[in-house]
Amino acid sequence: MSTPAPDPTPAPARPVVVLRPAPQRTDRIFTPAALGSLRDRFTVVDLEKEPSEEALEEVLPDAFAIVGQPDLPTQRLSRAGRLRALLNVEGNFFPNVDYATCFERGIHVLGCGPAYAPAVAEYALALALDLARGISREDRAFRAGRERYVSDGNADAVLLQGSDVGLVGFGNLGRGLNRLLAPFRPTIRVYDPWLPPGVLREHGVLPASLDETLSRSRFVFVLATVTDESRHLIGERELHLLPDGARLVLVSRAPVVDYPALLSHVARGRVMAGIDVWPDEPVAPDDPARSLDGLVLSAHRAGGIPAAFETIGDMVLDDLTLIAQGLPPARMQTAARELVGRYRNRPVT
Repeated sequence: MSTPAPDPTPAPARPVVVLRPAPQRTDRIFTPAALGSLRDRFTVVDLEKEPSEEALEEVLPDAFAIVGQPDLPTQRLSRAGRLRALLNVEGNFFPNVDYATCFERGIHVLGCGPAYAPAVAEYALALALDLARGISREDRAFRAGRERYVSDGNADAVLLQGSDVGLVGFGNLGRGLNRLLAPFRPTIRVYDPWLPPGVLREHGVLPASLDETLSRSRFVFVLATVTDESRHLIGERELHLLPDGARLVLVSRAPVVDYPALLSHVARGRVMAGIDVWPDEPVAPDDPARSLDGLVLSAHRAGGIPAAFETIGDMVLDDLTLIAQGLPPARMQTAARELVGRYRNRPVT
């Protein structure tokens, strides 16, 4: 593959950073102080209000970094001879970038996933506690005048403390959740085919097969990303392995689970589930999930809180500053050459 010819024009006095963050907003991910620091250290070209392809093409030859996730095929990258960093601020690596060319040219490909992990982990824990104790269900009953006092409303209540817990996936979300679960002293089994058993043991969890993780866990957290291999990873066969009364929490990617099969198990009262991500969003008004008492429903809101958004801006500023100094980025997630092309994520709107 040919490399871009050297650009004979002198580089700008300060590195050029292109802001095209959609579907994020600049004022959402950057505090005024962080944006001010970004403008002090770099020449910022803000394409948020003018996100046309023509505007991006015009600035590409001078761009040191792009903050956003625009289409960057081979031909477009060939015009960006000074590009050193692509910073995805949406949260997913999309198949709209020639990643091979980026790696060949030493362009840093970074994602903001670590900014969301603490918020999603806390939310996953909250869903599990709700499923354990029927908090939102009994709230609805109380408001409808059907409250049940003392033990009458606790027939299916269980403790998270000391329970068997399964994590499907042990990336940013799994590691964040593992830390939060520690005070509950659970036995945690983890299925993650991308990690060797030694890494899992270093985090104090038990490496396990998918079948063992599901069959031996009262609480199961589905935290895996979506690839061709993980699509419907949790299907009818796998759901049947769950013990009666198991609680399943899904906060990562919808295609990892077979939704009709999951809803069938919930409708039969075999398992309960807390769901934050859906195959189609917004969920249809007549979707059967809305009427199932065994579900805790959430509208894809686990990670998108102000603290997470502002962390993204701080991470972008810190890593751009390091890269401009000839140092490696330290805060954002670096895309793995071997994995980034396998993701099958869809934009979150």
